[in-house]
Amino acid sequence: MSNAQERLRLGDMKDNIATFLWFNNNAAEAAELYCRIFPNGTITETSAMSTSFTLGTQRYIAFNGGPHFKLDAAVSLFISCDTQAEVDALWATFLAEGATESKCGWLVDKFGLSWQIIPNRLYALMTDPDGAKKQRVVAAMMQMSKIDIAVLEAARAG
Repeated sequence: MSNAQERLRLGDMKDNIATFLWFNNNAAEAAELYCRIFPNGTITETSAMSTSFTLGTQRYIAFNGGPHFKLDAAVSLFISCDTQAEVDALWATFLAEGATESKCGWLVDKFGLSWQIIPNRLYALMTDPDGAKKQRVVAAMMQMSKIDIAVLEAARAG
């Protein structure tokens, strides 16, 4: 077995993996915004072409690649929230920073990056063993932009 195969088998490659985000020419501005929104965000390296940063333990590289490629909803960053207050605070912060609302807990920031701001409670509500309750929850969620736990709970109850 080669060194590379051994490293993969042992999980040693985890620190070598980062999410690479292509921006036109505002990578540093995007990274700075994300690190302001998330208190555990840190800029780790900057150059003319890229800005590396972390949000929690996840590493990102924001790259000034020019207009050749654009961010789209095929890739999104998913944020699990414990409470409605967390959902509300993040949603309001993104909107105040120029994001636009989409559907079902999604929004798109001013740079074109899609974010999902999802309360953990949604999982339990969408996996209810009672099919009718689950359908009511999904139908309610499909009408939402920002996820509202109380509305989902009311839909589940009928």
